[in-house]
Amino acid sequence: MSEWVRFCSVTEAPAEGNVAEMEAGGVAVCLARIQGKLSAMDNWCPHRHGPMGQGWVEGNSVVCPWHSWTFDVTTGEAEWPVKDRIAVFPVRVEGADVLVDIASATKPVEPR
Repeated sequence: MSEWVRFCSVTEAPAEGNVAEMEAGGVAVCLARIQGKLSAMDNWCPHRHGPMGQGWVEGNSVVCPWHSWTFDVTTGEAEWPVKDRIAVFPVRVEGADVLVDIASATKPVEPR
């Protein structure tokens, strides 16, 4: 079941190649803009619970600022270790608003 929540306006969203921490509906999300497209993933790295929204963009991935674990924004898959992944949320823009479906994550993970 979907639960679309307004996260910010399009103008408040991160600029190209940047990330930001956002929270709505009690869910912390890392919002990234890569190649003109907004993507959302769990804000907490599964390694040591690092804040992904304070990381940076490399290619099609966001890098955790604490230990440089890298996650693809479309699949949530880690570059290394191979079997780790982070939850990815559907994103859509309606008018001037950025909405994230906080109930439809690909796979929530717990920190280790």
